[in-house]
Amino acid sequence: MPERIMGPARLEAFSDGVIAIIITIMVLELKVPASHEPAALVAVWPTFLSYLLSFLMVAIYWVNHHALFHFCRTVDNAVLWTNIVFMFCLSLIPFATAYMGDNRFTPFATALYAATLLLAGLSFVPMRWAVARHLKDDADYHVVARRSAIKNWLSLALYAASVPLAFVHPAITLALAFLVAAIYFLPDAWISRRAHRGRR
Repeated sequence: MPERIMGPARLEAFSDGVIAIIITIMVLELKVPASHEPAALVAVWPTFLSYLLSFLMVAIYWVNHHALFHFCRTVDNAVLWTNIVFMFCLSLIPFATAYMGDNRFTPFATALYAATLLLAGLSFVPMRWAVARHLKDDADYHVVARRSAIKNWLSLALYAASVPLAFVHPAITLALAFLVAAIYFLPDAWISRRAHRGRR
């Protein structure tokens, strides 16, 4: 059995703190216009749209992280370090968000943003596998995990497609990113029903 180096509650508390800081950094990038004219407020729409999209993405990752560690009972080195790598990749989102907003969705800036989302999504996979190693006999986890993995792989495919598509038109990349958010906001009642049947 892998050595247990800490409880999952401590790791979740650390991760929650990092995610809270990430959101705070993004909020600080919302600069108040110097002018009181409505046109000046409208002019900052790229920054606000970038913030909105990134807030949704970070919120989705936080919810999925919480759902994953709801099942976790053991934290070994593999779980610990894959979680740290995931936190690092998430911490890049504020920079990519500000870069895209400040450059008003130029193709390269938008492609870099999409690549950052792809990197964060990819980093979630080994963490999920590290946790799953300890849940081989948990039928409830595997029922939910199989369904959740569909969203995970679908989002990665959309992120991967959105990187080169930014050079076709940045709006396509943004639309795909919002599509990923929409996929995760779809009701998960069907997952709950499947998990319930698995317990019987």
